[in-house]
Amino acid sequence: MGKGDATREAILDEAGHLARQVGLAGLTIGSLATRTGMSKSGLFAHFGSKESLQLDVLDHATERFTTEVVRPALTAPRGEPRVRALFDRWLAWDSAEGGCPLVAAAFELDDQPGPVRERLVRDQHAWFDTLATMATICVAEGHFRSDIDPRQFAQDVEGVMLAFHVASRLLADPDAAARAHRGLETLLAAAAVR
Repeated sequence: MGKGDATREAILDEAGHLARQVGLAGLTIGSLATRTGMSKSGLFAHFGSKESLQLDVLDHATERFTTEVVRPALTAPRGEPRVRALFDRWLAWDSAEGGCPLVAAAFELDDQPGPVRERLVRDQHAWFDTLATMATICVAEGHFRSDIDPRQFAQDVEGVMLAFHVASRLLADPDAAARAHRGLETLLAAAAVR
């Protein structure tokens, strides 16, 4: 990685931290300049516009999510162990300071048309596809019944994750993780081969 790429990566890391605190709408070249100690013109040279900065931050967050959550979970054995690993890694990701920036962006952008929302929608479709594919693999491995609906399983798992996000972050429920694990266990038991 060259010096320019390393600088851009460091800027995007800082922008991601800032976006976790102020949301994508609150993320501006000016606020990032203040946070990084760089000039606005220097940051403008990297991104060109607020929208471009927001898109790059989403891409960066998605890549970090893939690196920290999805890829490590894929090292677990196929089927149910992999679903559990992905779930646990997601809970850890969302428990980091500021929570999951992709969940925050989903709440922030759900009714905001434009390229940033479109990018997030694309990424969320990919996430649901990942969860549904894992459910399909669970069927192939003999862990789940063959008549389960993988898309429904994906939505149900996402529902448990979003409930955890609200319970742990907004409500500060100390039992949020335990409840999320019980929710996952209920879904796994309902899908299991009998």
